[in-house]
Amino acid sequence: MSLKMGLLGRKIGMTQVFHDDGSALGVTAVSVGPCVVVGKRTTEKHGYSALQLGFEELPVRLATRPDTGFFKKAGVEKPLRVLREVRLEAKDLEKYEVGKTIRASEVFKIGDVVDVVGTTKGKGYQGVMKRHRMAGDSMTHGTHEFFRHGGSIGCRLTPGRVHKGKRMSGLMGNVKNTASDLVVVQIVDDQDLVLVKGAIPGTPNGLVLIKGSVKDVRKYVVPRVIKEVESKNPMKASKKGAAQAGAGGAAKAKK
Repeated sequence: MSLKMGLLGRKIGMTQVFHDDGSALGVTAVSVGPCVVVGKRTTEKHGYSALQLGFEELPVRLATRPDTGFFKKAGVEKPLRVLREVRLEAKDLEKYEVGKTIRASEVFKIGDVVDVVGTTKGKGYQGVMKRHRMAGDSMTHGTHEFFRHGGSIGCRLTPGRVHKGKRMSGLMGNVKNTASDLVVVQIVDDQDLVLVKGAIPGTPNGLVLIKGSVKDVRKYVVPRVIKEVESKNPMKASKKGAAQAGAGGAAKAKK
């Protein structure tokens, strides 16, 4: 688990940015924050250290009485729709005060390696060919009603049951997933927008958590310039050699 700071946001969609050399890079736009610190979790009292963050304002008419009292105690003027905890080291908790608003530019900078946690798209109830990419049976004469089946699932008398974890049909997607080792390509401060290299889980407008990566690795966002290599076409080389040989023979004749 990463013990680095993170913020909540909404996935907007994918686009692309262009480097100075003209090459394109696919990125995902994420509307990050602003998030409000509504509570702290300390090792002495709770057994672990974390920040409790709130995201997106909630209309007062939709807030319950316990929620209203909780936010009033935390010093937050308006109730918030989403609450999440971000695990941090105990020494990092001192940097943040309850009631403080945190923006994306205060946490992330260009070139940071981050992990993005989201909920994947729900595909509904699917068969084994789509869910587990099984091959199915041959679509020839004699194959009857078993084109997209998964085959046998049990072992008859021993053990007389279906093993746990057997790949079968069922609900596909709609699970928590983490896209790791992504790079922050650009930050639009006035719009609280963060452009992240590559794709992230979830649908447009889906809730995501973006935080520092577990692996402290370096990623290259801008491709290195490739030097042009002279052509080694034998036809061009022979013509060039013939021209040089002709020029050398003419010089010898003059002597």
